[in-house]
Amino acid sequence: MARKKKVSAASIVKERQEQGLNQRDYWAQFGVTQSGGSRYESGRNIPKPLTILMALAANGKVTKKDLLDAQK
Repeated sequence: MARKKKVSAASIVKERQEQGLNQRDYWAQFGVTQSGGSRYESGRNIPKPLTILMALAANGKVTKKDLLDAQK
């Protein structure tokens, strides 16, 4: 069984950098501003619903298309 990815400030920064995205583009897919994303990356608590959404995305349960479609 594959290990599930957890959401933490360090894992978010690593994931974003691996994707080659700046903060604005990475956080926009989750409906978060660049400044909000920066605060989360600096260690501010991430709201539980956002943590759940990010975990689903990190584990392949929600696609980027799903995220974009949900924002329409």
